[in-house]
Amino acid sequence: MAGKLWRIPIHTRALTNTRRKQRNVNGEVLGSSKPLDRPSQTRQKVATLLQGGWRRGTVELEGRLGQNYRHDMAGLLMKSYSEIGSFAHLYHNHGHPCQTHIDTIVHSPLVDSSKYGISGLEFDNKGYYLASVSKSGCLTIHDFETLYCLSNNASSSSSLQCSTEIENKHIMHLSLNKQLDVVRWNITNQDEVGCASTKGGGILIFDIGYISSEPVEILRAKYTVTDHGSGRLGAFSDILFSSNDSSKVLAADTNGWISIWDRRTGIFPCLNLTTISHDFLNSIQIDSEDQTVFGAGVNGMIYIWDLRGGRTSVGFCSNREISNPPFTALKLASEFDKIGSLKAQSEIAPSEIHSILLDPSCPHQLAFHLDDGWSGVLDLYNLSVTHLHCPPPPWLSGSSSPVYHRRKASWLLSYSIYVVGSATENGIYLLDFFPDATSPSHVDFDENRNDQRGCRQNSFLPLSEGITLCATHPLNGTIIAGTKDASLLVLSQKSMASADDC
Repeated sequence: MAGKLWRIPIHTRALTNTRRKQRNVNGEVLGSSKPLDRPSQTRQKVATLLQGGWRRGTVELEGRLGQNYRHDMAGLLMKSYSEIGSFAHLYHNHGHPCQTHIDTIVHSPLVDSSKYGISGLEFDNKGYYLASVSKSGCLTIHDFETLYCLSNNASSSSSLQCSTEIENKHIMHLSLNKQLDVVRWNITNQDEVGCASTKGGGILIFDIGYISSEPVEILRAKYTVTDHGSGRLGAFSDILFSSNDSSKVLAADTNGWISIWDRRTGIFPCLNLTTISHDFLNSIQIDSEDQTVFGAGVNGMIYIWDLRGGRTSVGFCSNREISNPPFTALKLASEFDKIGSLKAQSEIAPSEIHSILLDPSCPHQLAFHLDDGWSGVLDLYNLSVTHLHCPPPPWLSGSSSPVYHRRKASWLLSYSIYVVGSATENGIYLLDFFPDATSPSHVDFDENRNDQRGCRQNSFLPLSEGITLCATHPLNGTIIAGTKDASLLVLSQKSMASADDC
């Protein structure tokens, strides 16, 4: 047996030869010495497949959502929103209608709507609670789950108007008998909310764990006589809590100052920033590392302060100095002049900036909204305007000038979609501010290019009331819009819910 030769059966050899001679669809023998595709050729074939409608399949193969794929899907997301709930401010204090209730229902024909609308709106970090303030002086902490559940019940019926919100579900409802213009959650201590007014009174900090109509602390500004002879009386238009330090608070006042408090040292600010020109600041922002502060004013300027150190930093300035100037200041009208296509179409004049907001998914984008309804993005890398949305002016549709309302916007957290109320119509714009030239709002957008897909476009959502500001839920993307008539509108995808779910 050791010297015996084993022969392969004839039918096995035939099968082997057949396999060796198998040919592909092009007639080439498989197993031949044809060279493999180069990496560049492979990438070209993949790109061809992507153009042929295989984009969704590649997401499953790669195991991740690419940036361009998310951008494509953002267009579908914007079109999916609708108004699913509406809640009027029909609340009471001690059995009697609150001041906002009285202004909207009893005195609505006599009172200017800019005196009682929703002026501040913000979710807590996890989206459990929603804080709102009104011009009439009401501070309300809503339970979001209750609002959303009642909205889904209403959307399944023929009537859009929801039943009255269940007041005993409120975490807090106070009528402070003074105008309120802003409300913020303490980012590092979610039991605290702060609110303020442009009419004065300092920053009122409430602890929602205590059932009390009195604030636990009031932060005040130092009375300072400026070069123009005006004093600072603690009238604040915007406030912020630090994301890294629960004791650090910033606020913009009506004389062009930004005060910074360390609550461990007292109720007066430990540092002051100034615009030099004493520009009324409508809105402020601070980056996630608490290093750079941004402010926007009524004269169309954006100011930037550097808190870290350097040539014009406030990091090494004495707290006794009256003014700490900004690192740089930009006039938006001058930046608009640099956009040739815009300058050729319209005459550009300075406009008041209502609000500014950093993009949470792209921190170098600072969005702004103007009193004429224009919105855009300032790229902080090169300090230039990269995106711009210019809705039609009110006179084009024959409508009169609207009553003044300071509008505040919001971002969807993952898609660089900017949400802002219309200045002239009842509705909101969902604007694609994706950080490259494929965005329809980009100043270099070319709609004639072959790779610009039709799904990439801005969206306008008509609503039942005029909008003053928006807030986006941090987890599910639901939009809550505050209205000029002090109502809350719930905007989301329609879904069915049974009464047992609530």
